[in-house]
Amino acid sequence: MQSYTIGQAARLLGVSPDTARRWADAGRVATHRDENGRRLVDGRDLAAFSVELAGTGGGEEDSSYTSVRNAFPGIVTAIKLGDVAAQVEIQAGPHRLVSLLTREAVEELGLEVGMEATARVKSTNVHIDRT
Repeated sequence: MQSYTIGQAARLLGVSPDTARRWADAGRVATHRDENGRRLVDGRDLAAFSVELAGTGGGEEDSSYTSVRNAFPGIVTAIKLGDVAAQVEIQAGPHRLVSLLTREAVEELGLEVGMEATARVKSTNVHIDRT
């Protein structure tokens, strides 16, 4: 079975490593040590905890009211404005998301490179790759 370091678990849960350590110290998620002394979380335990966390809304950030469940908070890294359309790039952790929207929407939102933004993805197709 795959195990995850505290840092990897934090990234998968969408929280800081410090938060993941506090949860482990409090016994909210079970950990064990490897031969090098690193604290690890078993994959099954992490999966169960992530489902529990999602059900309680226990993430670090408040969520807005929306039907879109796939939210990627990040930082705006590029904006390309055309006469009518615009392209906005957001780096959300290891994920680079690119959105095409109207120039008017970019201006109304006041989007600028370097500001925080959340990309929300809604789709009828989901693909899962094993890493």
